[in-house]
Amino acid sequence: MIAFIGLGNTGDTYANTKHNAGFWVVDEFARRQKLSFKPGKGNYVFAQHQRREVLLVKPTTGMNRSGNAVKDVANRWNLLPSDIHVVVDDVDLPLGSIRIRPKGGDGCHRGMENIIYQLESDQFPRIRLGIGTDENMRPAEKFVLKPFRSDDEIEVEAMVKRGAEALSNLLVRGLNHTMNHFNS
Repeated sequence: MIAFIGLGNTGDTYANTKHNAGFWVVDEFARRQKLSFKPGKGNYVFAQHQRREVLLVKPTTGMNRSGNAVKDVANRWNLLPSDIHVVVDDVDLPLGSIRIRPKGGDGCHRGMENIIYQLESDQFPRIRLGIGTDENMRPAEKFVLKPFRSDDEIEVEAMVKRGAEALSNLLVRGLNHTMNHFNS
């Protein structure tokens, strides 16, 4: 089984903020697959595709405690770190870019830091979504909790669609092909 974990913050206050890019990509993938999210037996919602053995997860813990939900999911479905693909925003990548890596550090992202801590491993793939713009992005904690400017919305929408395509490609073609095709 492959799990795609979209990171974000729940609630209306955060729904349109840059930090929710991971949620948006997983939501778009779910829409394309005609899957619906339902509450999990922990702090997350999930959707499962039976025929393709795909699990979509959105932690409801808040970004900085995402690892708690990821650990619950890993234990419930008996997943190895390599089965867990984290979809996450990255302020250090230009808006619209996508970087896929098989493993790595937290990149100063608190959600990723918590996942690495809870899993006791950084050996899981990540799909990083560029949210960096020409705005003042520091402190990053404030930048990521603001909505995108209206001028950026077309590029954001294109990135979300391309991110969902990357998830589909990962399922069909695997990690190496997807990295070669989608890394920008």
